[in-house]
Amino acid sequence: MKRLIIHGDPGIRKDATIEYDGGERVCFSISRQGDWHGPDEPQLWCIIGTEEERDDFDRQNFVPHWLETESIDADAVDVIQGTSEMTV
Repeated sequence: MKRLIIHGDPGIRKDATIEYDGGERVCFSISRQGDWHGPDEPQLWCIIGTEEERDDFDRQNFVPHWLETESIDADAVDVIQGTSEMTV
């Protein structure tokens, strides 16, 4: 798992799948920063990981402050699936 800061909004939401770091990663959570008093463009603070890491995320089996943090521009994000599927 990693924390990924995306500068700009590539149109993804929670449970989106992106191409990052040589493979598919799932955005387990997304916090949108900077809409009111922030920079000119929003920042998305995401926790990403592989599908195998979902159980660790769901059980909070990690320390958020110890996650490796990287940043990327929204233009460089390859979106595979932008939003989660709605189920009723």
